Amino acid sequence: MQDKPVALVTGANQGIGLQIAKVLAAHGLTVLVGSRNFESGEVAAKEVGPDAYALQLDVTNQASITTAAARVRSEFGRLDVLIQNAAISNTNKLPGQSVAEYAAMTRPSNVALDEMRAVWETNVFGVLAVYQAMLPLLRETPNARIVNVSSGVGSLTTNSDPNFHWRSIFGPVYPASKTALNALTVAMALELEPEGIKVNAVSPGFTKTGLNGYAGTETVEQGAAEAVRVALLGPDSPTGTFTRWENETIPW
Repeated sequence: MQDKPVALVTGANQGIGLQIAKVLAAHGLTVLVGSRNFESGEVAAKEVGPDAYALQLDVTNQASITTAAARVRSEFGRLDVLIQNAAISNTNKLPGQSVAEYAAMTRPSNVALDEMRAVWETNVFGVLAVYQAMLPLLRETPNARIVNVSSGVGSLTTNSDPNFHWRSIFGPVYPASKTALNALTVAMALELEPEGIKVNAVSPGFTKTGLNGYAGTETVEQGAAEAVRVALLGPDSPTGTFTRWENETIPW
């Protein structure tokens, strides 16, 4: 087992995940660049630096997840930080279609169930599958932690406020998948609290990435900041929190 702490970032071949990987590597961690496409992961790992390694990981494929966990154990022998960043916002949004237009065709009354299932497969079930596969490694490492990259649009409390700007787009696909991810975060935190493993959710804000067609207003550096901050907190830090930079709590 190597001496340096090891972090796995899912969906790290681009966007916020790639930036998180870069900053963690700069803080002295060995970073595993999780990528559905291994070649894309290799390109990203080279960009991150010499302490980064591509890890083929499709969070919707159990065989891929199992193989990735086995490789982490055999080649690195430890896992200190798991950052669950992989996510998709849709599968059938039309070119040039605005977020509001897509939201109108994914209301509870008219959403295609296949669309909802596809997004939840990555954003919810994929997170749980990776958690289950990597947990044995995390349990063997003192002060391990998990960071789930969520979104403020998943907050039920915030969406219940008539003045919330994004309230009109809340629906069963991406926003509700993040609500479900928040629930998973709480469940994981409760399960692992007696073992000292911290589990927290963070929101990157409205970051300019491929997830939103680069319509965001914040940079990937800003979007990655809170995930990195929480990932590097010490053993006395809280668990079961939902925050955005700088340590601003978001209501569930």
